[in-house]
Amino acid sequence: MVKNEIKNKNQNKNEIKTEKKMVVKTEKKMETEKKQSDVRSFGKISGYATRGKIFTGKVVSDKMSRTVVVQWERRHFVPKYQRYEKRRTKVKAHNPKELNAKLGDIVTIAETRPISKTKNFVVVKIQGAE
Repeated sequence: MVKNEIKNKNQNKNEIKTEKKMVVKTEKKMETEKKQSDVRSFGKISGYATRGKIFTGKVVSDKMSRTVVVQWERRHFVPKYQRYEKRRTKVKAHNPKELNAKLGDIVTIAETRPISKTKNFVVVKIQGAE
């Protein structure tokens, strides 16, 4: 009898753990879906349907007309030395008149159809200045 009670308690604990994991997963999923829906809805307003990747970075150049250069850092693993190195990614993105991102702004960009030879992203949100 005691063994059965212990088994039941362990099963209940396992069920509670799995329920907590499911709640956390659904909350994370809801947050990402909300972020993506915000980005998608702005794409419809600006005239460029967004799809694919979404990045956040800093505007390092706004000298071109209706175009900004967005840069962000990433970490790359070097197997030989078992260490990470910093690498930067620079991307040109369309800067709609509605947003008009300036030099130093932190922006969110989303992938879209090719706008020109080198522009495949559009600025969808300005998160603030650095």
